Amino acid sequence: QMQLVESGGGLVQAGGSLRLSCAASGATFSSYRMAWFRQGAVKEREFVAAITYSGDTGIYADSVKGRFTISRDNAKKTVTLQMNSLKAEDTAVYYCAAGWLYESDYRRGNKYLAWGQGTTVTVSS
Repeated sequence: QMQLVESGGGLVQAGGSLRLSCAASGATFSSYRMAWFRQGAVKEREFVAAITYSGDTGIYADSVKGRFTISRDNAKKTVTLQMNSLKAEDTAVYYCAAGWLYESDYRRGNKYLAWGQGTTVTVSS
């Protein structure tokens, strides 16, 4: 069973950047599709980005496309989310997720098997 631990959250001004990391343990990392989700204070959890097993393709929510980049290092068992041009509406708790799922299910949180505890990102305007 996979365990996930996120890090890298914090307070940043609008227009700034943050880099989130997720460290995995307890399972064969390369066999899991990985993703980031987020949940704002008064919002439901929403999909942010996902990445294929090999790391060659990222899939993004429209709201972050062009600003966020997801990547993974299968040797180090890590997945990262580089967030640039941050906006106040990006403020949320960000969660790392792992699962065995079809590509068509990337955006569906209930298809993921393991979740981290979350890391908080606050963007001040």
